[in-house]
Amino acid sequence: MADDPKTPSLLPPRFADWFGARGWSLRPHQAGLIETAQRGLGGLVIAPTGGGKTLAGFLPSLIDLADTPSRVHPALHTLYISPLKALATDVARNLMRPVEEMALDITVETRTGDTSQSRRQRQRAKPPDILLTTPEQLALLSASEHAGRFFGDLRAVIVDEVHAIAQSKRGDMLALCLAAIREWAPQARHVGLSATVRDPEALARWLGAETPIIRHMGGAKANIDVLDSEARIPWSGHSGRHNIREVYSAIKDAKMSLIFVNTRSQAEMTFQELWRVNEDSLPIALHHGSLDLEQRKRVEAAMAEGKLKAVVCTSTLDLGIDWGDVDLVVQMGAPKGSSRLIQRIGRSNHRMDEPSRALLAPSNRFEVLECRAAVEAVAAGELDGQGPRRGAIDVLAQHIMGRACGDGFDAVKLYEEVRAAAPYSDLDWETWERVVDLVATGGYALKTYDRFRRIVRFPDGVWRARNDDVRRQHRMNIGVIVEDPMISVRMVNFVRGSNPDKRLMRPGRKLGEMEEYFFEMLTPGDTFLFAGEILRFEGISDTDALVTRTYDPSPAIPSYNGGKFPLTTFLADRVRRILHDRDNWKLLPDQVREWIEVQERKSIIPDTDQLLIETFPRGDRHYLVCYPFEGRLAHQTLGMLLTRRLERAGLKPLGFVASEYALSVWAMEDMRGEDMNWLFHEDMLGDDLDAWLEESALMKRTFRTNALISGLIERRMPKHEKTGRQITFSTDLIYDVLRSHEPDHILLQAARQDAGDGLLDIRRLAEALKRIKGHIVHAKLDQISPFAVPVMLEIGKEPVFSGDAKEAILREAEDDLVRDAMS
Repeated sequence: MADDPKTPSLLPPRFADWFGARGWSLRPHQAGLIETAQRGLGGLVIAPTGGGKTLAGFLPSLIDLADTPSRVHPALHTLYISPLKALATDVARNLMRPVEEMALDITVETRTGDTSQSRRQRQRAKPPDILLTTPEQLALLSASEHAGRFFGDLRAVIVDEVHAIAQSKRGDMLALCLAAIREWAPQARHVGLSATVRDPEALARWLGAETPIIRHMGGAKANIDVLDSEARIPWSGHSGRHNIREVYSAIKDAKMSLIFVNTRSQAEMTFQELWRVNEDSLPIALHHGSLDLEQRKRVEAAMAEGKLKAVVCTSTLDLGIDWGDVDLVVQMGAPKGSSRLIQRIGRSNHRMDEPSRALLAPSNRFEVLECRAAVEAVAAGELDGQGPRRGAIDVLAQHIMGRACGDGFDAVKLYEEVRAAAPYSDLDWETWERVVDLVATGGYALKTYDRFRRIVRFPDGVWRARNDDVRRQHRMNIGVIVEDPMISVRMVNFVRGSNPDKRLMRPGRKLGEMEEYFFEMLTPGDTFLFAGEILRFEGISDTDALVTRTYDPSPAIPSYNGGKFPLTTFLADRVRRILHDRDNWKLLPDQVREWIEVQERKSIIPDTDQLLIETFPRGDRHYLVCYPFEGRLAHQTLGMLLTRRLERAGLKPLGFVASEYALSVWAMEDMRGEDMNWLFHEDMLGDDLDAWLEESALMKRTFRTNALISGLIERRMPKHEKTGRQITFSTDLIYDVLRSHEPDHILLQAARQDAGDGLLDIRRLAEALKRIKGHIVHAKLDQISPFAVPVMLEIGKEPVFSGDAKEAILREAEDDLVRDAMS
């Protein structure tokens, strides 16, 4: 760490000696946080990856604890909150180094979902000085009896990777818990740590009023290259197979590499492809959230010990874990956002004064543009991300239930406390009363059912949980991450039974977990790719999918729900500028430049503020293709609304398909009109959207999530867990009852809000429609254009696909479209 001669007096002698023995001095942000702590304040620390942010967060606590006489009554001094269990464990291990080397009399422990029940009970009775945990465990502690006494002596709360938590329902849950801690421990300092923050002031407000912002923006510039593949660059798809040999060469030349992908299915496919070309038998591993926990721990341990050459991973390794000797990060496919790219690049050379090294490997032609845009954004220091969010109603309901399970609450006092949490600062009293009523009775349409009565107002005016069974049920179901029902994937062992001609299957080693819906599409004998192996599906036994190893050149590759990142608005703007500025074209690979030049000759290259619409016939259908560059979610919503308008106009739309960059609609009638502005008018977000939502299965799926988070329906029971079908049956029944008898029910309103903010990206679509108003340019073509080929290739794709066979089919379809587009 670089010297800062102005701050030597901030460190006590023992700490100054420890720093000096390593040739370190305080960095400015470390010194800044010590100074604010001396004034009883926290702070939002923004500093580059590898800059000692985590140590900065803990230093004031270590100094305070080192100066505190032996504590007769153990009390929690510092609470550290991490978005990942693995990060909490890694930070605890790193924190023990200065504690042990300075011989500090300080206890440090972790508390995650993997912590044993006995250890959790002991931590409640005899807290450590420093506890490292997750938002879910904090919510569980907040829902316990005497939570105020447990947190009462707290001196510091540290939220690591705060940017990754705040913009989600987990952030709403954590903000509510932090508001409670401010009541229980008003003396506690609230500290946030982050390397990538778009709006520091908003994030500081999220941490608490008057939170100082402590910046240190030094550090070496990252070295980022975009792979200019010598192979033929595909027009569409996300496999990146054409890049594999060049990526493998980069892995060979590096000491240790992290190969980031955007989805678990891409992780499985990339891992298989790398091993297919692994002529040197390099130790390459796989890491994603569906793999068995012990398997992930083994991979993490091997990384820490330097035994691996590369790891193919998803966002499970995005955040601030220090993996030591990683000197190269490879991003397979486009990163979808500059902040995410910066976060991932920071895993390479995890030291502030050494440049991180990254290689972006685009998987198709539009992604070449996106990768170039991402590199430009990082170089310009542009960060993307959402603005402040509204607090979710279902999360608030869960928090209310949790407080009732603890010491109970006074409705007026808790309302004021909740409004101190930034996501709920605008919560009005009427909405608050309706949410309390939801927890107390289920709402007007459900109040006659005893099962929905969970909290009761006692004669002293305090709301408390109805009974111990209700408390137990709530604590079993705390959390806001609702996943599809999972099935364990187990390797099967064959054993001989009493009949020598028949072998029996016995479940063996667990490989991980996968979504239940995937196995509903398989029959025994089907093959698929999972945990880096080609597996044969043998059947279902209870909650296990039984599999055996096999060989198949074309196994199915699961398409997991979730995990797909939308293209951010900032990168979309830069892609549009790259296309518009001819000077940028000469920097692109020859194949991509020629593709754009033919597009210019055959159709139009739109201005940065224009929306290009192309219409053309093909076969017995008529096509409309537009290029908003607003991400797949917004495009899917636009497609749903456009088809409704086209139907009303009598143009007989047959379907649509959306990509990150474009939208294609096909119909029986010609859609090319003289004025296309009516089709993209902003009023489609009114009645058209409401009518579509009422008919859509999407609303039922969203309501299902809201019902689980709010506690209206519970998945985990004392002796079993409900299946996905049981949950769906229950929530669909309640949804239909509420739509019929209480259409303005608070949870239906929550479902509409969630669908609009997340699954439909309504806000972004609204901004796009406003941007393009009066700026639509229409190209009436006789045949398909070069830009239209990628989205047209999306037509007919299935969520589960096979390897070589599917590639061959797509290649044949691609050749057919390309021949027409480029001729």
